[in-house]
Amino acid sequence: MASRRRCDGIRTTLQHRLSDPGTNRWVFKAVVYKSSRSKGFVGYGDANPSNTSPLVRGAEMRVAETRAVNRALRKAYGIGLCSVEELGWLTGSPSSAKEPTQTAKFPHSNRSNNGQPRLRDRLCVLIRQFNLDPTLVKAYATDFCGTPTLKEANRELVESFIFQLAAAAKENKDALLGKLNSYAQPAEVRP
Repeated sequence: MASRRRCDGIRTTLQHRLSDPGTNRWVFKAVVYKSSRSKGFVGYGDANPSNTSPLVRGAEMRVAETRAVNRALRKAYGIGLCSVEELGWLTGSPSSAKEPTQTAKFPHSNRSNNGQPRLRDRLCVLIRQFNLDPTLVKAYATDFCGTPTLKEANRELVESFIFQLAAAAKENKDALLGKLNSYAQPAEVRP
């Protein structure tokens, strides 16, 4: 998105006073410049072994920088979600393990009782990641699940749909867009 909107530049800076190389704790500041006259949009990112996935152990410095850049991009371009990594369900990050007790108290939270993001949130991530039309995705999902509304579909069917949608978007996005366009309602002809 930043590329499409002709982002002028991104500058990252390690925050030496807040970082501790001995414990692999890193803090970065990122500034996104939308134009040459922009004062910049600032974002900070931190990472250490306690808030990153075991899959990226040893790369906390890069994770901190990525988080800072993503947060600055989110501010600069008004993006609701920029860093899928922070949701936890793609990386299995420890942060997702801390949530279950909170979600039991707050049923309308963004996570299910097992600490994983709700299916709706996972679907929203895919829609944003691949720039899909949400209305067409919803129509495709109800057809896939064989229900009048998505709320009536069982969890396994919705999970299967999300898995299939992600695979289709990665393998052949053009074919997926063609499939989604088949669910578009024809425009009304006015006299």
